[in-house]
Amino acid sequence: MNSRFSALLAQARAQRLISSLAILLTLAVGILIGTVLSRSGVRGNSLPDAALLPMQSPQQLSNTFGQVAKKVEPAVVNINTESNPKPRRRFNRGQGNQGDDLQDFFNRFFGGQGQGGQGGEDDQNPFGDGPGNERSRSLGSGVILNQNGYIITNFHVVDGADRIRVKLKDDPPGVQHDAKVVGIDRETDLAVIKIDPPKDRTLVPATLGDSDALTVGDWVLAMGSPFGLENTVTAGIVSARGRNINPTRQFQSFIQTDAAINPGNSGGPLVNMRGEVIGINTAIYTQGFGYQGVGFAMPSNTVREVYDQLTSAQHRVARGSIGVTFNPETPALARVYGVKQGVTISGVTPGLGADKAGLKGEDTITAVNGKPVKNGDDLVNIISEIKPGTKVPVEYVRNGQHKATTVAVGDRSKMLSDSGSSDSEDDNTDASQPSPSKLGLTVRNVTNDMVDRFGLDEKNRGVQVTEVKPDSFADDLQMAPGYIILKINRQTVNSEEDFRRITSQLKSGQDVVFLVHVGRGANGGNTFLSGTLP
Repeated sequence: MNSRFSALLAQARAQRLISSLAILLTLAVGILIGTVLSRSGVRGNSLPDAALLPMQSPQQLSNTFGQVAKKVEPAVVNINTESNPKPRRRFNRGQGNQGDDLQDFFNRFFGGQGQGGQGGEDDQNPFGDGPGNERSRSLGSGVILNQNGYIITNFHVVDGADRIRVKLKDDPPGVQHDAKVVGIDRETDLAVIKIDPPKDRTLVPATLGDSDALTVGDWVLAMGSPFGLENTVTAGIVSARGRNINPTRQFQSFIQTDAAINPGNSGGPLVNMRGEVIGINTAIYTQGFGYQGVGFAMPSNTVREVYDQLTSAQHRVARGSIGVTFNPETPALARVYGVKQGVTISGVTPGLGADKAGLKGEDTITAVNGKPVKNGDDLVNIISEIKPGTKVPVEYVRNGQHKATTVAVGDRSKMLSDSGSSDSEDDNTDASQPSPSKLGLTVRNVTNDMVDRFGLDEKNRGVQVTEVKPDSFADDLQMAPGYIILKINRQTVNSEEDFRRITSQLKSGQDVVFLVHVGRGANGGNTFLSGTLP
């Protein structure tokens, strides 16, 4: 009995040992498999094709920068200009202080005149030509785009220059090539100049890439001659796209980068890691006339379009326009006018395509030539690409009703040149007492004389803003003295009484949209100011 019990006990112990060995073996195999999967980049439930990309080493990235710079450097040129003394421009303060606003813009984005410049971040610096600065000189950059000597640069680099000279990368000291302006485009601040190709070597043009393929975070190099230091290369990333830094320019949508762009880089290339030019360095954001981590470049796709037109037989850029004005879309504007998509126009220029087709201010354009219009950029891009003289279908919404018309597209540049000017004295002829407002506004009635001089409609003459309280709702909307308020939330304003009646009904949290008239005569136009009342 004892022997049989001993045998059973031995058998149980053997089975327990085998089970333990099996468990240990399974664990070992599992650990081995886990280690292999971990080292192959597959963890947890991750799929094999979702493995992280290998990180590029600093040495590899450095080599890439070097290869790109070496490829593009022969196409990057230094541009020197000289200008004879000219009378200083005087801007008329009576027209909305347009000159002051323009100078403020250049001071903010281009370094301004704080360093002796005349507008442009390169900027035009006197080189010790005496107290009178008999001749001013400037430094900038450019990019060769054709073996025949065609070079793209910024308009502000060559603006007003009496002599333009170009220094190539391999030129010996003191050797420069005279250049002439082929064409300019103020709208994009681009210009094409040309030199005669040197006889001892062939020019190496750069390649324009596809700026639409850029993504935020892409590595880029900025090349040029900052502060006159030739063949300088800085590295950074694309920090934003579609950046509009000047609200008065519809065709200046920039690539933003933290690659250092300094005075003298203007006109130089912004280059991707394939060695393609994807932008032309144009501006810096500065408060101290130096690099502060934000630079702007005109996208290469825009550059290509402008270059092709400036080097054509006409040597000019033709853009379509239908003669409407509008504002950036805001939620308040969309809600008040009851539209989810489209551009609500603030004004229509008399006698131009939109006016002749029956479009009116406060209409919302939803499609042009069969293409949907989602925002102002869509509207501008679609129309500007249409050849002047073409008639296109336009869909729009008026008072909630969908309508359609056919509009003749005009030449934008000719429209602007025909705009003319008007008188500019400040108006102080109305003696009616100012009316205070809870919005932070003081207004007064518009006189018959003002209706004529401002080019207003007698049926909607509005009221004139005489004072804006600092830090008020109106101040937040950038309302300014001199503006004519025509409508508030689509309600016509013809007197101080209308203004008081309408504004007294406004409540906290309500959307408020002002339709205001700015400027006088041909220089005037309507615009929207909108926000939510606190």
